Amino acid sequence: MKKELTIFDNPKNVKRLRLGFYVALVLVLLAEFLPYDKHHGWDIEHSFGFYAVYGFISYVFLIFVAKLLRKLVMRKEDYYDQ
Repeated sequence: MKKELTIFDNPKNVKRLRLGFYVALVLVLLAEFLPYDKHHGWDIEHSFGFYAVYGFISYVFLIFVAKLLRKLVMRKEDYYDQ
């Protein structure tokens, strides 16, 4: 049986996708220089790149919470075989 290849099996496509993510990151950081009102609620939100740092920290926090919840919720491999 032949395995069907996906778009991510080609290293060239993975490099293109990674490059696209980097370009998007740079564009979002450059948008900080555009003159628009952000409606800040806290003084720390005025710092450059606050939302990028806040998003990254939130993402890392979610990963650790997911790992903890997996240990709490996961069943044994033969749970449904009984």
